Amino acid sequence: MKKTFYFIVALFLIFTSCKEEKPAHLLVDAPVAKKIPKKLTIHEDPRIDDYFWMRLSDEQKNAETPDQQTQDVLDYLNAENAYLNKVMGHTEALQKKLYDEITGRIKKDDESVPVNDNGYSYYTRFEEGGDYALYCRKKIEGDGKEEMMLNGPEMAKGYSYFGIGSQSISQNNNLLAYSIDTVSRRRYTIYFKNLESGEILTDKLSNTSGSAAWANDNKTVFYTTKDPETLRTNKIYKHLLGTDQSKDVLVYEEKDETFSCGVFKSKSRAYLMIVSSQTLSTEFQYLDANTPNGDWKIIQPRERGLEYQPDHYGDSFYIRTNLNAKNFRLVKTPVNATSKENWTDVVPHRESVFLQNFDLFKDFLVLGERLNGLRTIRIMKWDGDEHYIKFNDPAYLAYTSYNLDFDTHVLRYNYSSLTTPNSTYEYNMGTKEQVLLKQDEVLEASFSSDNYTSERLYATAKDGTKIPISLVYKKGVKKSAETPLLLYSYGSYGSSTEPTFDSGRLSLLNRGFVYAIAHIRGGQEMGRAWYENGKLLKKKNTFTDFIDSGEFLVNEGFTSSKHLYALGGSAGGLLMGAVVNMKPTLWNGVIAAVPFVDVISTMLDETIPLTTFEFDEWGNPKDKEYYEYMKSYSPYDNVEAKEYPNMLITTGYWDSQVQYWEPAKWVAKLRAMKTDNNLLIMDCNMETGHGGASGRFEKYKRTALFYAFLFDLEKIKE
Repeated sequence: MKKTFYFIVALFLIFTSCKEEKPAHLLVDAPVAKKIPKKLTIHEDPRIDDYFWMRLSDEQKNAETPDQQTQDVLDYLNAENAYLNKVMGHTEALQKKLYDEITGRIKKDDESVPVNDNGYSYYTRFEEGGDYALYCRKKIEGDGKEEMMLNGPEMAKGYSYFGIGSQSISQNNNLLAYSIDTVSRRRYTIYFKNLESGEILTDKLSNTSGSAAWANDNKTVFYTTKDPETLRTNKIYKHLLGTDQSKDVLVYEEKDETFSCGVFKSKSRAYLMIVSSQTLSTEFQYLDANTPNGDWKIIQPRERGLEYQPDHYGDSFYIRTNLNAKNFRLVKTPVNATSKENWTDVVPHRESVFLQNFDLFKDFLVLGERLNGLRTIRIMKWDGDEHYIKFNDPAYLAYTSYNLDFDTHVLRYNYSSLTTPNSTYEYNMGTKEQVLLKQDEVLEASFSSDNYTSERLYATAKDGTKIPISLVYKKGVKKSAETPLLLYSYGSYGSSTEPTFDSGRLSLLNRGFVYAIAHIRGGQEMGRAWYENGKLLKKKNTFTDFIDSGEFLVNEGFTSSKHLYALGGSAGGLLMGAVVNMKPTLWNGVIAAVPFVDVISTMLDETIPLTTFEFDEWGNPKDKEYYEYMKSYSPYDNVEAKEYPNMLITTGYWDSQVQYWEPAKWVAKLRAMKTDNNLLIMDCNMETGHGGASGRFEKYKRTALFYAFLFDLEKIKE
């Protein structure tokens, strides 16, 4: 009997010791948002939105005393944050370790590579312990004494959010225009500083886009303001130093609500330019920078589907355009005859090469091209000789950077790959010799690019299209069903996701993760058609490409669905929302950062920033065909009673691009409908907007949260 008793006790002890503890989120009650059904009807199709009440106006958010609706919203967001802190509390030590690890790799007293312009060398630098940059310059010919133009750490004191926008120097080098945002709504105030005396002028320009363009008289400035409700940049004013903003002259108003506008100076400094742009069309006006009170002239009137971007050299405008050229071509036209019938080819259109950008020099033309999904730099002498700069990594990013001097043989360009930190080179376009000016330091004793492997693979989409995938992992990590893999993508607006280095990512790779980028349609990696086949009524290609990429990586043995994770932000957050509805069992965990998920309601509301500007990206749901298509993939509208993967969702209360209520409503609806016990948490930063925290290091706290979320699911403790 004693033997039997001891045997039973032993079995009990073995059972209880092996029994896993319940996950923390199952021990804490999750927030439950109240439901106030609101019927939304268009095209005779009713939708019921139980969480429409979460939307607040700017006036409600900015009121000194919150009304009841505002208080209800704040209570819910704070409850979600409290829940996040409780269920992730056991990872606090890990998050701190990750934060310290990530920031520990970054050089604290770093300095940028100086850029020479108009007799001065400009650079930014950080001091030990500083979260914001010092903006400095030195005379190229002089005693080498540093002039500190802006002291970021001092200026940021007292602000929970602080962002320095653009800076612009007057032609005589004496005056600095700079902009500040302290709310994170990307509404900047422009200030002026006398760099000789250090005096801050009394001039102050509010509600701007953040940039200013100087006329050559050193006293006239052009700038852009925003619509106070939609935040569309729609008006350009002329300001004379020493006068009040109320006296400024409106020189242009963009009345088409699908366009926004801006103002800048040509590389030659000869012309000021006004640009009006939307998804499918651009229009430029120009003005002699020596005559700020003159009349603006249009280079080529806007046409739907016609895009062009000009720069000036000599007696001509050089123009990158898609006129009769899907992948763009380079043309030129005389300054006194600028309309499209005068355009002549400099670089003709090519079906297999996407023309990304160009730089003009006295003896050379430099083209940024995209071939087979990768950026290349093509050097052409005006007399006809040409060559490409050679790069060796299977996946990389190379692009020309600040090249302000026309009369030089030296080109400055940047290079990075998944294994190579960002590097700045000076390249002699005549001799083909180059000098490495700087490579970002990684302050980790064991770091070497040779410790990591990158690959370029191709998944096959359901329609037979080959989808490029760039991936990186630490040498020694084996392909297996137990290997964790994080798959990232964006896939919208023709924005290509580049395979670049990130020192913070080493915290993933060093713990055995594979990191992969799916270059899906909706981006522009493979040319203009790649973008056009991932927008409007072909938008679902973006989502299925990502799913097909994930399945390819599983089938190739890199991982399994139990260890496959997905990450995307903003429009990439829409991607996350779509794929968890379409293929929830493919992912063990998903991170959706500031996700655009309430597609129909947002695109029906023309008072929301970006809505009218983006009809040619997503479609206008007032058109029934687009409404039905958008409704078929809109993440919020397609939440169902089914199992979803573990999910971490982030937002910012002051986000002007994806309003906080989209992810908040989505989380509430997922909580109410999902049938699993998987983790669902939301991190709402109550002090920031779309870009997250300001400062050099603060943003890495959210990165640490992302990684802790993944590691917790993988049972990685440290």
